[in-house]
Amino acid sequence: MLERIFKLSQNGTTVKTEVMAGITTFMTMAYILAVNPSILADAGMDSSAVLLATAISSFLATCCMAFMANLPFVLSAGMGLNAYLAYTVVDKMGYSWQVALLAVFAEGLIFILLSLSNVREAIFNAIPLTLKRGVSVGIGLFIAFIGLQNAGVVVDSSTLVTITSFTQNFSTHGICALLALVGVLITAILHIKRVRGSILLGILATWLLGILCQLIGIYTPDAAAGFYSLIPSQLISVDFSSLGKTFGQCFTVDFSAVRILDFVVVIFAFLFVDLFDTLGTLIGVATKANMLDDKGRLPRIKPALMADAIGTTAGAVMGTSTITTFVESAAGVGTGGRTGLTALVSALLFLLSTLFAPLFTSIPSFATAPALVMVGFLMVSSVTEIRFDDDNLGEAIPAYIAIIAMPMCYSISEGISLGIISYVVLNLFTGKAKKISPLMYVLALLFILKYIFL
Repeated sequence: MLERIFKLSQNGTTVKTEVMAGITTFMTMAYILAVNPSILADAGMDSSAVLLATAISSFLATCCMAFMANLPFVLSAGMGLNAYLAYTVVDKMGYSWQVALLAVFAEGLIFILLSLSNVREAIFNAIPLTLKRGVSVGIGLFIAFIGLQNAGVVVDSSTLVTITSFTQNFSTHGICALLALVGVLITAILHIKRVRGSILLGILATWLLGILCQLIGIYTPDAAAGFYSLIPSQLISVDFSSLGKTFGQCFTVDFSAVRILDFVVVIFAFLFVDLFDTLGTLIGVATKANMLDDKGRLPRIKPALMADAIGTTAGAVMGTSTITTFVESAAGVGTGGRTGLTALVSALLFLLSTLFAPLFTSIPSFATAPALVMVGFLMVSSVTEIRFDDDNLGEAIPAYIAIIAMPMCYSISEGISLGIISYVVLNLFTGKAKKISPLMYVLALLFILKYIFL
């Protein structure tokens, strides 16, 4: 049956290889079960509910990828988009997380319609390969920056940001920041040693060091200051009632307190961020897995985008941010995964992880920070594939602009929009207009109008 569904022989793989690849992919991205609740908790959401929503949505979306596209890609709450929801839509724009989830649901429906057409696929193919790689690198820097901020390693200062003072409030803030840096080194060592699940193991090792520090008195819990006990009170739970705190909450928005125009702006913002963040992440996965053709196109992208759109819509109902394809899927591909069976195995493991919700939600932010930094490294490594020679400056400079804009503007969508605008302008005025596809002109114009009117 598996042969008939996933065409294993045709893709040169076996059940054993696919199962091992699925386990490998899950191990490399299971950190999201600790990181996503930590980030969305900053938006006021219940961390246990977010974890359950993340695991279930990952299961549903990845099953769609397995059976609809037969690709070894695994989906979960996208890094970058969860930060966009928490730190931009809720924190900066002042909307409730319920409004943010409703916007995610609405743009998910729009993406389903777009995925039924060729719009998303056309946009994917229209963006130059060099700019795609720049997007992947920029997302990596942005995610790493968020990780260092969440751990308290990077803090506000008169120079906008600076490294923290480790000696000030050492028993709380200082030791947590120090443990985060130690965790980065541990994770890096495991990765260099090619240990499977190095990111997840790095999280657990950093957390255990924190528990040890608490037991010997170096770390002192201070709940009033946001520093809680690092020792979990429970490991396994079959109580899924906390999901009710987020499930369907996107439909409870009181529209009398929301101006329709403002809400449309939020949907529009999510639409831009989700569209290009999804494409950017999918680019990163496909690039890492060497699955793009010689024109930079991904075979079977249409059902893959549909799986992403369905996952986003379901995730908003469950109570989590946009679901997207993970770059860590390349780990499974690297161990031989070639079909949707790899994705199915990972999906089942995500479903199983719902039993360990209390364990994942007890992991502190300083322990998840190394994961963000290392994921950033994996995505930044694509910079080596960007040609910076004189003959390619018309593509390299826009890629560079996209890279630096994401962390400096604290926005993935800003990096993509500035990258596309600069690509069109530079090539148009340097006599290389033939390189620019008509769709790139349209995208550049839309982004310029966004800056004028939004």
